[in-house]
Formats: sequence, C-alpha cells, structure tokens
Amino acid sequence: MKNNVGLLLTKRALINPEREAYVDSSSGLRLTFEELNIRCNRLANSLIQLGVKPGDRVSLALMNSAEFLEAYFAIAKIGGVVVPLNWRLVPDELEFILKDSGSETLIFGEEFVDVFHDLYDRGDKTDVKTWIQVSAKNTEAEFAKNYENFRDSGNDIEPATGAEEDDLLYIMYTSGTTGLPKGVVHSHNTSIWALITFIASTDLRDGDRYLVALPLFHVGSLVPVTLNIYWGVTSVMMREFNPVRAWELIPEEKITCSLLVPAMLNFMSQVPDITQYDYSKLRWIQSGAAPLPENLIQTYADWNIKVHQIYGLTEVCGPACVINAENALKKIGSTGRVFFHTEGRVVDEDGRDCPPGEQGEIWLKGKHIMLEYWNRPDATAEAITSEGWLRTGDVATIDEDGFVYIQDRIKDMIISGGENVYPAEIENVILTHPEVIEVAVIGQPSDKWGESPFAIVVRKNETTTEESILDHCDGKLARFKLPKGADFIDVIPRNANGKVLKRELRKKYPGPAKD
Repeated sequence: MKNNVGLLLTKRALINPEREAYVDSSSGLRLTFEELNIRCNRLANSLIQLGVKPGDRVSLALMNSAEFLEAYFAIAKIGGVVVPLNWRLVPDELEFILKDSGSETLIFGEEFVDVFHDLYDRGDKTDVKTWIQVSAKNTEAEFAKNYENFRDSGNDIEPATGAEEDDLLYIMYTSGTTGLPKGVVHSHNTSIWALITFIASTDLRDGDRYLVALPLFHVGSLVPVTLNIYWGVTSVMMREFNPVRAWELIPEEKITCSLLVPAMLNFMSQVPDITQYDYSKLRWIQSGAAPLPENLIQTYADWNIKVHQIYGLTEVCGPACVINAENALKKIGSTGRVFFHTEGRVVDEDGRDCPPGEQGEIWLKGKHIMLEYWNRPDATAEAITSEGWLRTGDVATIDEDGFVYIQDRIKDMIISGGENVYPAEIENVILTHPEVIEVAVIGQPSDKWGESPFAIVVRKNETTTEESILDHCDGKLARFKLPKGADFIDVIPRNANGKVLKRELRKKYPGPAKD
C-alpha cells in the first residue's frame, strides 16, 4: 500500500466496511466507512473528469460536514493539494489565499455564497476556474456547479493513486507576523508520521467515538479526524460548536474522547447542572491552541473528567507535546513531554539548551515537520534550521523530568477562542484610518475568549474616538480578529532598534478585555 492519506480510508473501508465512520450531529446523517469511501471515490473520479491533476490545488470552504471529509480524501487519493479555507475570513483575506495558492477549483458551502459571489465577480483577482457549491436545497449560484450532482456523476471504483510519500497533500494558511498569511505545506509522509506519533503517544482505542467540535480547516481538527479514519474511530461531527449540545451528544453518541480549546471548555463549564448528562464513557478531553487555566483543569477533575493539555502547531502537523493521565494533575499547568516520534529542546538566543526552569524558545524536530512555507523561501529558512529543527517562536521552560511549560509567544500572537490572531494584521488595517499615526495591538485576557485584541493608537487629533477606530476595522477583518477596545497614547514605546515594546504596553493595559 502506498503512503497516501486518501488510501487510509480505502483500507479502513475494506477492514471495517460496516462500522460507523461519520455522524452528523445536526442532520442525523450516518455513514459507514464503506459508504464514506464510495462517496469519496465518486467525487475523486468526477474531479479527474474535470481535469484536476496531481499537484493541482483545490480549495475548500466548508463547515464541518461529510462533504469536507469526502473532498479531503478524494483530493488526496488523486494527488491534488487541499487548501482548507478559514470561512471566518473576509473576501479580501480569502482573495490573497486563493491567488497565492493558485487554486483553480473551489468547493464552498451555501452559507458562504455571498462571499464567493463577491470573489467570483473580482475576475482574475483569483485563479479559480471551477466553482462548486454544496447546497442542501439542491440550488446553487448561477456561476457554480451543484456539488451533489457533480459528485454523483462519478463512478464508485477506486481512482488511480496520484500521489505518495513526499508529494504535497495540503497547504494550510496561518496568519503571518508581517500581516500576510503563510501557507504551511505538508506532504502525505509528514501527515502519516503525525498520525503515527499521535497513536504512540495518546490513549486512542479501536472503536472509540470522538466528538469533533473544532472546524476542519484547523490542523487541530483535520489531523484527529484523519487519525480516526486510520484507527477505525467514529467521528461525531458538530457543524458548529454549542456547549449545551456538546454535553447532550456525550451520552447520546457514547462519546469517549475529544479535543476542545480552552474557550470551549470554559463555555461548557458554565452550563447549569452538568450532572444531568451521563458522561461516564468519556475517558478524556485534550485541550490545545492556548494555555489551559489551572482552575479549569481542576473544575473538570472535580467532575471526574480528565483534561489533558496538548501543545501543537500547524507547522508540525499537530503533535508537539502532550500530557498523559498519570501526570495531568501532578504536573498541573504543564503541556507534558514531547510526542513519541518527536524531539524537543528549549534553547537560548544562541541555540544552546537552557537548564531546567530557564525560559527559552522551544524547538521541535521530527518527520512530521512541514516541508516549507508556500512561496516563502526566506520565511522557511528563518523557521527551520539546517539541522531540521523548527523554531516555534514560543517561550517555554522545561523541568528536570522533561515536562514543558509554555510561557509566552515570542511573536506576540494572540489566541482568541482558539483562533490565531497576529497583531500585524490588525495594525495594517488600523493604519489605513486617515486619523491614525501609529498603532500597536496587544492581547488582553478575556474570560470569554481567552484573549481579545486591544489597539493602542497615536492619533492626529483628539476628535478621533475609540468607536471610530473599531468601526473602521469592521468588515475589513474576520470577526474574531476585531479589536474589542482601543485607547490613545502620545508615543508608542520602542527600543533602540525601533521595535515596539509590547511588554510595556501589556503592563499599561492589563485588561480584562471588554467582550
């Protein structure tokens, strides 16, 4: 069997054809591994008929759904390159990603028809030639093909495998520190090694039932769902996260495990009387994307629910560090040790290993490290050393036992509700305001989202208001990137090299955020 991620579904459908692979918690759709694979093959053969060739980029703007899984595995089988789109982005942001990736085929959901109608009307601002719309009502925009009709025009046979090993599998865009998103490139090999290291490091079992609540355009969702296919685990999919519905699904679907960001766990902890829900089969919840507050770990521990902190990045295809059940409370606040097939170091500015307890940058190495940043050789060279170590940009300490504690982010990234937000993106927008001279954006602690952006502005005159700054951002940035507040300052503090001293600004504006 070739190392092709799409073939994982082919093999699983052969081994466990009648086992439930997918459950849609909204529509009630249930698919066995065999049924999912047949739908995947139909789409794959239709894409081949359309002219999609190995190496061609195909973008997906779909909410969590069977269609996303079908498309991901179909494109993988035939050797196409998947470009998952964050559907929370505004048209200008999506235009850049579509153009930068060179995507000529786009599959999008009916929820986003207005956004993609806008992009279609922009003509050659993107390279998209074929627009395919998923529509429950079997109606679509005049410029788009109907997804279901398109998929079902293909036959059920396995398509010729179009990629393997180091051939590209997907380009996942993350926000860039310069304000432009960077496309993280992963291959079939890097992705399969991520699955192998997850299996060797976590307690996922044959026949488990996994609650998928994070959007599939995130590595923190796409990798676990792929792992579920590989390991024969049922994916119970939430189209959108709802804390009450999450509690309801745990007994309804006999959920055994999940991965949720701290904001989701916080929302779920606010649901009244959780004892009404039978969560006795729930073995563990992993939590990543942001440091997990110790009091939240303890809250769930008091309910006899094990929450394991996990640390990962898109650049490592997910796995970096994870804490196991034996140490989750003993080493509370730690994100654990590095994964099984992963090496990790905490180093100083000269790349020398830090002693236990001393802060430094965490570096990672393994066969699941990204190949490159798409079209960004300089950024790639900056991120990956000649010895293959990935510089994460995250500040951490490591103790005598090898447990890692994430402290801060070198690049000042803000994590709001599990979404990565880089201040430079917001700063670039605010600087287009005619009354703004300078701006610096920091994160403020938020009970609701973990962190929220806050803008510190040097204005031309005192008539410029906070409301004016916030209104200027509306519509130019995705909702989760919008600053929740702003204040004005005469001079933004900088060091001798001109770098903004955001540490000083965080002290001056400690929050909390006005959510």
